[in-house]
Amino acid sequence: MLQLKGQIRDYAWGSVTAIPELLGSDPTGDPQAEYWLGAHPLAPATIDGVGLDKVLHDHPEWVGDRTYRAFGDRFPTLMKILAADHPLSLQAHPTREQAEEGFAQESKAKIPLDAPQRIYRDNWPKPEILVALTEFDALCGFRDPAQTVNLFARLGVGQDFTTVIGPLSMRRGSAALAEVFLDILSQDHPEHVDEVLHLAPAYAEDDSDLGLFARTALELNRYFPRQPSILAAMLMNRIHLNPGEAVFLPTRTLHSYLGGVGIEVMACSDNVLRGGLTSKHINVDELIRVVDFTPSELAPVETEEDSGFQRYLTPTPEFAVWRGELSSQPIQIPRPDSCRIALVVDGEAQLRQGESLLDLEAGEAVLIPFGEEVSASGSATIFISAPGV
Repeated sequence: MLQLKGQIRDYAWGSVTAIPELLGSDPTGDPQAEYWLGAHPLAPATIDGVGLDKVLHDHPEWVGDRTYRAFGDRFPTLMKILAADHPLSLQAHPTREQAEEGFAQESKAKIPLDAPQRIYRDNWPKPEILVALTEFDALCGFRDPAQTVNLFARLGVGQDFTTVIGPLSMRRGSAALAEVFLDILSQDHPEHVDEVLHLAPAYAEDDSDLGLFARTALELNRYFPRQPSILAAMLMNRIHLNPGEAVFLPTRTLHSYLGGVGIEVMACSDNVLRGGLTSKHINVDELIRVVDFTPSELAPVETEEDSGFQRYLTPTPEFAVWRGELSSQPIQIPRPDSCRIALVVDGEAQLRQGESLLDLEAGEAVLIPFGEEVSASGSATIFISAPGV
């Protein structure tokens, strides 16, 4: 077991207090959005001041043969604490094939990795899971077009609004959603979103699907005033997570985290295609190529009991995630056949490996190399991440 120190990422949508409170550190006064615990070269966690990417490069035996055969010299799992004080941009992440192709093309074009118009900063996919630590809201994927047409009609939009959502009535499925989404992104005038914002307050207090629909428009307008992409967000499913619940986002899924604190685990990538609610570069053609516009329904990720932990059932080879509610009775940390990262998010935990003991408080993390049998006890909530292979 080796103690692991993450790196904080400051983004404007972050919380000034949430991550410092969890880590037991002093707020800086600036928004702190993410705390990275992984080996991504952009912001690797450290062991005794050395980046985890270099540590695992120098100690491939800590990774495990199966993971190394599958992913080579890049540890595939990135765990984060995420604290969103206001909505993130609409965004999606590519498949492995799309990332490899896009990275190669942008590298051939000699677009600098830090250029604002650069999309593919590595050649990896980025599926992810968000496990809520607090109440958490998100937009994920597209609802059925017929439901969206019904919601706009109940809101009371006028006949002219059919120029925006007409294809949702005339066509079905992904083709209609792609057409409407593209049309919204191409708008440079706010008349249609103004109409929605004028109508929404009348329903904002309703405890109904229409009330939630209206509140979504008003909430987004606080941070992205009169942006036409508010209408794009209103095509999407909204999900509310209670602490401990999770949402899984496959690659190609358009989404936005609206607010809350959670544990995010993903493939070790920083590829983001933005699709609205942002002032940053949007490559519309690439976005339309990557995003899956197939309507979907959302539900929290299912879990199963795994030797005293709850495992979140995700289908990805790049990561797996467990949550443990510790007691005085020791339980074995899963997956000794893999390298793992363990993070305590509240209380105090004691980890034991043979005769070695390590006490961890909230915000502290460790790397557990391949082959190490470790038990955990205490009064704490602990998250474990590992490769999914």
